[in-house]
Amino acid sequence: MKSHFPIKSGMTMVTLGALALGVGIVTFRAQADEWDKKTVFTVDQPIQVTDTYLDPGTYVMKLANSSSDRHIVQIFDADQKHLINTILAIPNYRLQPTDRSQFTFWETPPGTARAMRAWFYPGDNFGQEFRYPKNLRQIAYAAPAPIPPPPTPPEPAAAPPEPPAPPPPPAPQAETQPPPPQEPPVIAQNTPPPAPPAQEVTPAPAAPPQELPRTGTPYPLIGLSGLFSLGLYFLVRLTRSA
Repeated sequence: MKSHFPIKSGMTMVTLGALALGVGIVTFRAQADEWDKKTVFTVDQPIQVTDTYLDPGTYVMKLANSSSDRHIVQIFDADQKHLINTILAIPNYRLQPTDRSQFTFWETPPGTARAMRAWFYPGDNFGQEFRYPKNLRQIAYAAPAPIPPPPTPPEPAAAPPEPPAPPPPPAPQAETQPPPPQEPPVIAQNTPPPAPPAQEVTPAPAAPPQELPRTGTPYPLIGLSGLFSLGLYFLVRLTRSA
């Protein structure tokens, strides 16, 4: 048992040393990031940092390793193998720090690249401000896509046709009388029309003589006739004698 104790103690010391070395490396990397303010950022449209033009992509921005001037900003490509430009910035201050990197931009006219104004590292009140570009890069201004019209709602299903309604009973028709005959129109003529022919007047037939009722015998009449004849005889004789 005693012979194995030194071996275990040696292994423990090696393990603790390795852990301490690893902690030291991690701490150094964290301090290095805090020192140079290394920030990885990605842009989806062209921007300018002063007169440095950056196409859409991923870039690395950090401070130069200088203890005398802490406002020298270096811009690298994504893998930090190519230094794009070194820019001299001026100090900027913000009241409320944030837990992530913050970028602000200058107001630029339409059709030009956006210009970065300030950069703040997470948790810092002081940051870096970049001057306004002397020459703004013109870019193709993409007009906003037209808003598509709202989809038309589907038409409702057609309702089944209703059965035809029974025809209404025929209305009683009023008896129409034929119109009265119209007299032919009188046409004015220059010459008067001929007079209608005179109608022959047929005399009315004479009424038959009415017979008196017989009231007596014919003997008195015969006597009267004889007297009349006798008087007429005496009248003729008197005329001849005269």
